[in-house]
Amino acid sequence: MIALPPHDIHVPFEDTPMPVAALAADYPHGAFIDTHSHRRAQLLYAVEGVMLVEARTGRWVVPPTRAVWLDAGLEHTVRMSGNVRMRTVFVEPGAAVDLPQGSCVVDVPPLLRELILAAVQAPLDYAPGSRHELLMRLLLAEIAMIPRLPLYLPWPADARLRRLCDAIVAAPGAPHEAAHWACELGMVERTLHRAFQRETGMTLGRWRQHARLFLALERLAHGEKILTVALDHGYTSQSAFAAMFKRHFGIAPSAFYR
Repeated sequence: MIALPPHDIHVPFEDTPMPVAALAADYPHGAFIDTHSHRRAQLLYAVEGVMLVEARTGRWVVPPTRAVWLDAGLEHTVRMSGNVRMRTVFVEPGAAVDLPQGSCVVDVPPLLRELILAAVQAPLDYAPGSRHELLMRLLLAEIAMIPRLPLYLPWPADARLRRLCDAIVAAPGAPHEAAHWACELGMVERTLHRAFQRETGMTLGRWRQHARLFLALERLAHGEKILTVALDHGYTSQSAFAAMFKRHFGIAPSAFYR
């Protein structure tokens, strides 16, 4: 992992008097940007590569053709999987009334993609009423319309439950059931289930299912075979993995990155 401290490349893009500014930055595979936050909300989009964004309350997996909207002031880290060509749109709080409420992964349809790519070419001091300002206003309008995607994994605050989640992520194909984890954590199984539901809003079984799918996304983005990914993440066959993938994302794994 290539650890990168939070840097100040973004400062001019947040200090500009214009309500929207866009930045282009490229990162090598394994780059990790440590905990930081921004005064403005931001839309993080990768033309190439996968971003894994983590905050105290959860994690977002951001594959190509998707983006993550992060609320202003949210402390987070970013890990790059593959060489990442990141494009960031910084939005001043209050710039529009109908922007996304709450951090989330969103789809990036073709028009929004082209607007993001055009926005990074705009100067920071674009004039009011200019073509660049009109472009930014259209960009805000498109951001307001994009649907959320189910690519968020809530993370418990309880230290014991976080240890359990870390173990699942480290070995997604492990066959351990709730009884095993309850014993490992020194808890009654029923207590484990209740605590996990309370902390994450999800059952332990559903959380593990989502974790496996999200981890599989990263592997699929690098072109690995679906069968290999399925078996490594605890599925008995490619068809079982494909059925679960389609149930959750609404599309087959073979078509997800097209």
